[in-house]
Amino acid sequence: MPERHTPLDNEDDLDFAAEMKGVTRHHHDRANISKPRQQDASIAARRHAAIKEQDRVIDGLSTEAVELVESEEELIFAAPGVQIGRLRKLRQGHIPWDAGLDLHGYSINEARDELSNFIRDAVRSRSRCVLVVHGKAFSGDAGNDALIKSYVNDWLRQLQEVTAFCSAQPRDGGTGALYVLLKQGR
Repeated sequence: MPERHTPLDNEDDLDFAAEMKGVTRHHHDRANISKPRQQDASIAARRHAAIKEQDRVIDGLSTEAVELVESEEELIFAAPGVQIGRLRKLRQGHIPWDAGLDLHGYSINEARDELSNFIRDAVRSRSRCVLVVHGKAFSGDAGNDALIKSYVNDWLRQLQEVTAFCSAQPRDGGTGALYVLLKQGR
C-alpha cells in the first residue's frame, strides 16, 4: 500500500513530521497470540483468587444482617409456579432427598460458602431434593439467636436453583433442617 503525503498545515505538523522521520509503519493491526505469554506464580495466584472471589459475587449471597427467625419456627418457601401438591409432598417428607449438608459448627461465612457449593454440586449431579441441616439455637439460651437458620432461610430464597424449601419432618431434623427442592435441568 503506497504511503500518501498530505501538505503540512502548521509548525506543529512540521515538528511532528521531523520527529517521526525514519519511523516505519507496520501494515498489520493484529496482535500475535500464537505464543502463550509466560506468567509468574504471583499473577497466576492472583487470577485464581479473583476467580474464587467471583464465585461468591455471582451467587449474590451476603452475610449482611437478615431477618431473624425463631429456633422452633417452621420455614416454608415456594417460587412462583411450584404446584401446591408438590409442596405438600415436600412438607410431608414424601420426596426422598439425595444428599445432605450439616452446617453445625460453621461460621456464617463458612456456612454460606458450603451451602452455595453444595447446592451447585447437587444441581450438577441432577439431585431433585436435598436436606440442609442448619440447626437451631434454643430460645432459653440468652444471646443465642438462630443465626445460621436465619441466614440459610434468606440465602435459599436468593438461589435460582432452589424452587422450594420447608422445615423437615422430625425424623430428619424437624425445625433444625430443611428439605430443599431443586430445579431440574432440561
